[in-house]
Amino acid sequence: MSYSRTQNFSSRRQQNWSRNQNTVAYVSAIKLGPVTHTVLIALMITVLGLIYLTQATRATSYDYATQKIDNQISELNTQKSDLEIENARLTALETVKNSSVATTMAAPTATEYAQ
Repeated sequence: MSYSRTQNFSSRRQQNWSRNQNTVAYVSAIKLGPVTHTVLIALMITVLGLIYLTQATRATSYDYATQKIDNQISELNTQKSDLEIENARLTALETVKNSSVATTMAAPTATEYAQ
């Protein structure tokens, strides 16, 4: 049985040491080919594209909800103005019926229409 020693790092002891530099460089045991790199990059671009699409559609759904609420607000404002007009009309009739001029008026005894 023979033992072989694999070296996962290459020592830089042969070079001169200087400040703020690593003295050991680790070498990856996994080697990836150019096709694998291309596939990984394509996969990352696809994932980023999907993330972008989810964010864009989320903003669009917020726009639809906002538009729906704006439509409800405009409908309620229209109803409010219609009710204000109706209230003014009804209070005006009550004011006329209860006025002093209306109470002093007498009902006509006979009415004839001109031809």
